[in-house]
Amino acid sequence: MSLTPDFSIIPAKASEVKSIVDGINTYNLSKVPALAAVWTPLEFVAKNRNGNLLGGVLSGIGYWNGLEIKLLWVEEAYRNQGLGTTLLKHTEKVARLKGAVISMLDTFDFQAKGFYLKHGYEPVGEIKDFPKGHNRIYFSKRLD
Repeated sequence: MSLTPDFSIIPAKASEVKSIVDGINTYNLSKVPALAAVWTPLEFVAKNRNGNLLGGVLSGIGYWNGLEIKLLWVEEAYRNQGLGTTLLKHTEKVARLKGAVISMLDTFDFQAKGFYLKHGYEPVGEIKDFPKGHNRIYFSKRLD
């Protein structure tokens, strides 16, 4: 005997995405009270004197005072010159001032594994052979 579900799965609309986010936030906050605003964006860019974009970081602080670094990128011609370090340290400093106690991120072994290790990040997890032949690594670092 086969059961027919009384629901369907379809692409989400923007308003429905908000409902999903609100739903998980409501559940999470019912278990652990918020220590900060739900999400405080920390998004910075580095530009040269001509206003050209050299790099940037997209991150934010979640409601339990964790800095989540989503992306940190530096234009190839400016890599290995300290710009990435400057962006990372600036972001961590601002996050600390806003109450962040930990930083979290992920990268791939072909991206910035050594960079984050050099800056005190510790691996906390890894997905091996993703993408094929490489590893995705999750890092954290205490900021307090």
